[in-house]
Amino acid sequence: MERTLQVLDGKWATLVVRELMPGPKRFTELRAAVGGPSAKTLTDRLRSLEHQGILTRTVYAEVPPRVVYELTDQGRSLNSILMAMLAWGEANPAPAG
Repeated sequence: MERTLQVLDGKWATLVVRELMPGPKRFTELRAAVGGPSAKTLTDRLRSLEHQGILTRTVYAEVPPRVVYELTDQGRSLNSILMAMLAWGEANPAPAG
């Protein structure tokens, strides 16, 4: 459990992994999809996930440069955890108010 919490460290990391499940995305696509964290916050989370082997970052030599993020096999293995979180959230909505 500790390792999972280390990887899914907070809201942004979890949402980034969720958004990359269907396939690769560029930085701006990710930022919009997860709710617009600051560029620095998202960059920090992406670097952390890359360092932990959860995603890869590919830079294409184009002008302007294109950077694409994609889950590794290890990152995709988190799908069952995210699905369990989704099921729990649907079964236990936040209290009103």
